[in-house]
Amino acid sequence: MSMEKPPLASGLARTRSEQLYETVAAAIKSPHGSMDANGVPATAPAAIGGVGGTLSRKSSRRLMMAASPGRSGGAGTHIRKSRSAQLKLDLEEVSSGAALSRASSASLGLSFSFTGFAMPPEEISDSKPFSDDEMIPEDNEAGKKKPRFQAEPTLPIFLKFREVTYKVVIKKLTSSVEKEILNGINGSVSPGEVLALMGPSGSGKTTLLSLLGGRISQSSTGGSVTYNDKPYSKYLKSKIGFVTQDDVLFPHLTVRETLTYAARLRLPKTLTREQKEQRAFEVIQELGLERCQDTMIGGAFVRGVSGGERKRVSIGNEIIINPSLLLLDEPTSGLDSTTALRTIQMLHDIAEAGKTVITTIHQPSSRLFHRFDKLILLGRGNLLYFGKSSEALVYFNSIGCSPLIAMNPAEFLLDLANGNINDISVPSELEDRVQVGNSGRETQAGKPSPASVHEYLVEAYETRVAEQEKKKLTEPAPLDEEAKAKVLRLKRQWGASWWEQYCILFSRGLKERRHEYFSWLRVTQVLSTAVILGLLWWQSDIRTPRGLQDQAGLLFFIAVFWGFFPVFTAIFAFPQERAMLNKERAADMYRLSAYFLARTTSDLPLDFILPSLFLLVVYFMTGLRLSPYPFFLSMLTVFLCIIASQGLGLAIGAILMDLKKATTLASVTVMTFMLAGGFFVKKVPVFISWIRYLSFNYHTYKLLLKVQYQDLAQSINGMRIDNGLTEVVALVAMIFGYRLLAYLSLRQMKITT
Repeated sequence: MSMEKPPLASGLARTRSEQLYETVAAAIKSPHGSMDANGVPATAPAAIGGVGGTLSRKSSRRLMMAASPGRSGGAGTHIRKSRSAQLKLDLEEVSSGAALSRASSASLGLSFSFTGFAMPPEEISDSKPFSDDEMIPEDNEAGKKKPRFQAEPTLPIFLKFREVTYKVVIKKLTSSVEKEILNGINGSVSPGEVLALMGPSGSGKTTLLSLLGGRISQSSTGGSVTYNDKPYSKYLKSKIGFVTQDDVLFPHLTVRETLTYAARLRLPKTLTREQKEQRAFEVIQELGLERCQDTMIGGAFVRGVSGGERKRVSIGNEIIINPSLLLLDEPTSGLDSTTALRTIQMLHDIAEAGKTVITTIHQPSSRLFHRFDKLILLGRGNLLYFGKSSEALVYFNSIGCSPLIAMNPAEFLLDLANGNINDISVPSELEDRVQVGNSGRETQAGKPSPASVHEYLVEAYETRVAEQEKKKLTEPAPLDEEAKAKVLRLKRQWGASWWEQYCILFSRGLKERRHEYFSWLRVTQVLSTAVILGLLWWQSDIRTPRGLQDQAGLLFFIAVFWGFFPVFTAIFAFPQERAMLNKERAADMYRLSAYFLARTTSDLPLDFILPSLFLLVVYFMTGLRLSPYPFFLSMLTVFLCIIASQGLGLAIGAILMDLKKATTLASVTVMTFMLAGGFFVKKVPVFISWIRYLSFNYHTYKLLLKVQYQDLAQSINGMRIDNGLTEVVALVAMIFGYRLLAYLSLRQMKITT
C-alpha cells in the first residue's frame, strides 16, 4: 500500500509539518537497521496498512524523539500543545494513525515489565511528545506566554529528619492507651526536588507532613527535624507554605478576592498595595485561573468553581508568599487524572524555581508516580522505603518482591505496604515463615499474613538501606553559616501593620457575610415578625391603664426578641471559622487581636440594618410616642441590647467551639435571664435574684419603659422611671465584658492541624 503526500498550495514554502511528514514517512518505509536522511534509525519494519504491522517500542521512541521539535533544547523542554496537535494531525495523514498509535501505546504502556524494570522518568517524558496532558499550556489564543512561577531569590531550605517518632495518648473511660503513629522515620529533601509521602490510609503521612511543617508541638515528638541543619523557629512560618487536604476557603469570596486578601496580609511590608495586588494577579495567571477569577469559590450550599480550580486556589494562597518550603496534603484527592497530572507538574515547576516541595499522595497513576524525585513509603508508621522514586521497583525487586502482572507501580507499592501479596512474587524467606507456622499468623490460603509481610519489609529496609541513608543525613547542608543562621531568627515577620490587618480583615468580613445577612429568609423573618406585632398592637392607646400595660408587653417582647435573636446568630461565628482561624494563625497571617476586633465590628454595620427596618414598621404601626427624641433613644436602646447579646453569643461560641453544646448553653442562659428578671415571678428568691443584673433583657426592658413613659408615669410594674443611666452603664459593661471573655478564650485555643 503506497502513501502519497497531500497536495500543498502552490507558492508556499515548506513548513515544519512537511519536514516532519517526510521524516516520519522515511522512517516507516526504511528497512530494518537502515538510516534515513536525517540520521534516524529504524529498528523494526512497519506494515503499512497490513495486518498487525507495528513499530517496536525502541524505534518508535527514537522516531518520536527525532520528530519532536526542540529536542536539543534540554531535558526540561516541553512541546507546545499547538505543535503537538499539528504533528499528531500530520502523522495521522501519513498512516491513518494505525501504525504509529500502536507504537506510541507500546512505548507508553510498558513503563515496567513483569520483573519490575522501570523506565527512567526522563525517558518516559521523552516518549510522550504528543501528550495533551502536560502542564497548563501556553495561551496561544492571546499570543502571550504565561509567566513562570516566582523565580526571585528565596532562602533555600535543606530539610532533614532523623529517627522521627510521634505518639498519641487515647483516653478511654477507665484507662488510656498510647498509640504509636510514627516510628523512626528518616529522610531528606533539597531545593529543586519533589518528595512524595506515600502509604495506605492510617500509615502516618499527614502526621509526618504536619510535623515537618512545624504544625505539631515538638514536645510530643522524638528524633530531630532540621532546616539547613538548624531547628525549627517561628521565623520559618513566613517561609513555609502548607496546603491542607481540605480546601479551607471562604465560599462567598471570588478567586481574585481570595488571593488578593492573602497577598495583602502575607506579603512583606516593603511592597505597596498595588504591588501586592499585582502579585496576586500573576499567581492567577500562573495557575491558569483567569477564566474563573471573578467566580465565587463556593461551598456545600453555594455554587462556585470546580474542585480542581478550588485546589489551585488553595495552592495559590501558599505560593503567593514565594515560600522556601511548600507542603501539600494530598493535593490530587478528588481530581481526575488529567487535572491531577497538571497539579503535580505545577509542583515540579515550583520546585525548579529553587523551592523544596513535599506532598502526600494516596494512590497516584503511573504517570504521576514517575514525576516524583524522591519517595517515602510508609506502612503502619514504619519506613518501608526512602530514595529515588525511579529506583523503588529496583529495590523491591532486589529483596524478592516483584509484580507477577503488569500493574501501576504505585499500586504495587501500596499492596506491599498493606501486606497484600496477590499477584506479587515474594522471596522464599518470606514463604518459609508460613511453613514454620509463625504463631498462627499465616493465612488460610498458605500465604504470609499482612503482619509477616510488613515485618519482612521493615527488616529488609533496616538491614540493606537504612544505615547508608543515615550516613547521608549526617552530611552538612551545602550552605554557608550566614545562610544557615537566617533560620534561627526568632522575630516574626508580619506582612502588614496592626491597623492594616484590621482594615483588610474588616473589608473581608463585610464581603463574606453580606450574603448571609441579607438572605431572603432572614429578611422575611424580621419583617414578618414586625408586621405581626404591628397588627396585634395596632395604634395602642396609652391613656388608660390597660392600654399602658398592653404597650409595656410590646416593649417586653422587643427586648426579648432582640436579645434572643443576636445570641443565636453570634454563636456560629467562631466555631464556623475555626478551621480558617487555625490555618491562618498557623501561617502567622495576622495578629489575633486584629482578627477578633475586625470580626466583631464587621458585623455591626450589617446588624443595624434589619433592626432599623423592624423598628420603623413596629414603631409607627403600634402608636408609640411620635417624637424624634423617644424614637432615636428607643433605637439606640435596641442597638445596645443587640451588641451586648452578641457579646454573650461570641463568648459562648469561643469557649465551647462546638455548635451543639453552644446552642444548648445559650438556650439555658437566655431562659434563665428571662425568668430571673421578675417578668413572670414577682417575688424572686434573694439567692437567685442577682442573676437579673447580668441579664441584658432586664436592662433593655427597663430602659425602653423609661424612654417611652419618662413624662407620663412615675413607675410601671414596680419599676421607677428615671433617667436610665444605670441601665446604660450595665449594657456597656456587658458589651466589653462578654467580648473580653471571648477574646481570652480564643487566646487559649490551641492551633490544631
